[in-house]
Amino acid sequence: MNLASLLAQFTPGATTHKISIPTTWHQGRTSYGGLSSVLAYKAAKLTADDLPPLQSAQIAFVGPLAGQIEVSAHILRRGKNTAFIQAEISGADGVGLMCNFIFMNRRHSHLDYANIPAVDLPAIPKPETVRSGPPEFFTGHMQYPDKRLELGKATNRLASWHRLTEHQGLDSIAELICIGDALPPSAMGLMTEKGMVSSMNWQINMLTDAPSTENGWWYLSSETHHAANGASSQYMTVWNSRGEAVLTGMQSVAIFA
Repeated sequence: MNLASLLAQFTPGATTHKISIPTTWHQGRTSYGGLSSVLAYKAAKLTADDLPPLQSAQIAFVGPLAGQIEVSAHILRRGKNTAFIQAEISGADGVGLMCNFIFMNRRHSHLDYANIPAVDLPAIPKPETVRSGPPEFFTGHMQYPDKRLELGKATNRLASWHRLTEHQGLDSIAELICIGDALPPSAMGLMTEKGMVSSMNWQINMLTDAPSTENGWWYLSSETHHAANGASSQYMTVWNSRGEAVLTGMQSVAIFA
């Protein structure tokens, strides 16, 4: 079941939505974080017909989510320019994800500034170099270059092209949220011992209202800037095929090694 089919399970006008997450979207014993986040986003979008564009989101990965889940969302505050919406996903083990979304109208400002380091984009992968993960894992819904990651090689930065295999016709923001968490935590590039890792939260900021790229390809980057005492902190950026940054983020990651 692809992302479009999952999003089609939502009922317009409803305050809660019962969704079934298939095992092919699992990441260990829980659903892939990007999928859970986009399900919460979909519920938030359905709280009103006239929401402005998404500006920011705060996402807490509270616990495991799999199988039958319930997604709900409600407006915390609606002002002239912004709408704050809270979304929650619950499963068999209780609350598994909590999100706060900020939708904001754009307005004139004297500030027009950017200080995101330029990235030297590698070429978009050729068809013969593209692969997917195993069908029973969430990466089976994605494509990426054959040499995907560098783990345990004393690097604090992971970066790679990624796309959803079936990305046609998706809401571009939903597509970007879903694919934006596809890299494993970059602290894995520093690890010299085997151990589990788990993202605990995700803060994202949208840099454009309507992100677009060539044939669904997004260049993802994750860079650890601190790791100690069982947790790491990482910065994240997503660029489109034209080298334009479209999303920035930050995660706190639990390290069990």
